[in-house]
Amino acid sequence: MAAALAELTAAHDGIVTALGEVLVTTADFHDGLGQASDPYTARRLRYLADEHLRVLRSDLTHTRDALADRHAPHPGRSTCTEEVPATERERSAVCACPPPPRTLPAPPPPVAAGLRR
Repeated sequence: MAAALAELTAAHDGIVTALGEVLVTTADFHDGLGQASDPYTARRLRYLADEHLRVLRSDLTHTRDALADRHAPHPGRSTCTEEVPATERERSAVCACPPPPRTLPAPPPPVAAGLRR
């Protein structure tokens, strides 16, 4: 979870940063439209980018840092028996084991060169 939150909160290329850039770019676009409501919309978008995203980024960063400091297994995870009951849809939800390695599909049979009669 810490890694997923790091993707959200990365300062240069995180998702929250990208969302802030989209909001500011959209605000800049609205500044140039010229209708009476456009400056209000631009200010509102900048406010969302500056205030709300700052709080969101701060909270997510704090949560990420707290999770990164933990090294105990999740208490809700059971010991893996490497067998999935028929009633369970996803093994990853309860099994801490890594997924099995992916196998490549068998290559198609060779095709004879040239035309047949």
